[in-house]
Formats: sequence, structure tokens, C-alpha cells
Amino acid sequence: MGAFVVDVNVAVTANGGHERATAAHRLACIRALREARGGIICLDSDDHILGEYRDNLHMSGQPGAGDEFMYWIHQNQYNTGVCERVCVPECTDGNRGFEHFPKDPELCGFDPADRKYVAVALASANSPEVLNATDPGWWRFREALGRNGVRIRFVCQELVDGSA
Repeated sequence: MGAFVVDVNVAVTANGGHERATAAHRLACIRALREARGGIICLDSDDHILGEYRDNLHMSGQPGAGDEFMYWIHQNQYNTGVCERVCVPECTDGNRGFEHFPKDPELCGFDPADRKYVAVALASANSPEVLNATDPGWWRFREALGRNGVRIRFVCQELVDGSA
């Protein structure tokens, strides 16, 4: 059983919400969400990740698999057999965003909105894999993130690596 930090773009793509995603990409994201539900989902205790889910998905579980994932996470967020809620304090210096985000100068251009996922992955006791579907920023910074202990799975690699 694995542990996962799920970027919201995986659920959005599972819903069919990415303009370049094909049916195969959508299916890959649905499968990744199903796999994540079989493991441990890592969230931050201040609900930064859940907040982004709420902003981009629907709590009704309709109409898509990403919405169903959001509903399921909301229902199970305090079930320790399903979710790990990790404390990731925000930085006082304002540059890194979170204390657990690496102090690596090569990561200073990494999207501040995605730093919560990195911080949760690094603070987790479960060594989770970050699932990303469509954000090319993760691809551009993959080597620096990897050097700092972040494991990333590119669910739709051709959408982020420039080969599509």
C-alpha cells in the first residue's frame, strides 16, 4: 500500500477538465485516483490542499471521478487508516511558503501554489509519491525536487514534458 499527495490537476483531468487531455489521459487519472484511494492520502492539517480541491471540484460527487475523489476525501479526511494529516507550518520569511519546502536555490522559481504539495510530501511519515497530471512546472523542477527527496509520478507525462 502506497502513500500519495494528489495534485488537484489529477482530479480535474479525471473530470475531463483539461483542454489537451485525451480520453486516455482522463482514464490514466481515474486509475491514479483509484490507486491513491487504496493507499494513504497525505493532506496538510491546515486544509491548504483540501481548499484547493474545494475551489476546483464539486462536493456532490458529480459529475466526474475527480469530484467523487473530492467527496471521498472530505468524508475520510480524519480516518487515519485512509488519510495522514501533516502539519506544515507556513514560513515567516515568505519566500518558501512552508517550513518543509526545501531551501534549495534551484527551487526558487517553483510555483508557490504547488509548494504545499511538496511540503506535505516531505513532512509525511509515509514517504508519499506526488501525483501530477498536467502541470509542466513539476517536470521543469523534477531533478531539483528529486534531489530534495520528493518523488513525483507524472500520470500524463506527454502533457508536461513537451512531447505532446
